[in-house]
Amino acid sequence: MARLLSPDDLEAELRQVAARRYYSSHPFHRLLNTGKLTRGQVQAWALNRYYYQAMLPVKDAAVLARLADPADRRAWRQRILDQDGDKEGDGGLARWLKLTDGLGLDRDYVVSLEGVLPAVRFAVDAYVHFVKERTVLEAVASSLTELFSPTIASERLSGMLANYSFVSRETLDYFDKRLSVGRRDAAFALKYVQRHATEPSGQDAVIAAVKYKCAVLWSQLDALYYAYVNPCMPPPGVFEPKE
Repeated sequence: MARLLSPDDLEAELRQVAARRYYSSHPFHRLLNTGKLTRGQVQAWALNRYYYQAMLPVKDAAVLARLADPADRRAWRQRILDQDGDKEGDGGLARWLKLTDGLGLDRDYVVSLEGVLPAVRFAVDAYVHFVKERTVLEAVASSLTELFSPTIASERLSGMLANYSFVSRETLDYFDKRLSVGRRDAAFALKYVQRHATEPSGQDAVIAAVKYKCAVLWSQLDALYYAYVNPCMPPPGVFEPKE
């Protein structure tokens, strides 16, 4: 980037990046939302997505440890509380396990992570390493895919309820909560990068971080599509649906 963007122009550029690269246009995502997947394929998605959900507090703790401003730390630590909860059975991760329970998956098996696709594990682990190794500005910026997550959560909630008889509003409770939490988190991260990306090089890094995060999310769905849709070739040792 040759010039310094205004805060509004930076936001517009980030939204364009996410609009082009976010996983909302991935074939697996479209199949999931429109009721074209079998129950076993939905199980595979929920089980693999659990690994991403489980690693979010780890990622957020790495960011929290590097934020210098107490006000920023107070805002960011809410992400960890939202996902881990204040007590057993509370929080986003518990709500995701409610989803896998409702889909008929054994909870101990889900939590063991034994059935997770290697490519999903590699993508999520790479994201955690990215957050730990890059600048805190890039780490915060990588979360800005959340600019689109409330819309995705709303579409997924309505689409799955309309198209799958084996899910209920209760089992999809995770997505209800994300509608408000996602907007709050995205607003903080956007203000942070607008405040701290004050040079063209910093803005370039912010944009690249969002592109990277989009690739992480996209690659997880690539792995699911290859293993469970076409050519339907799951690697040895992972979850295999029993239709």
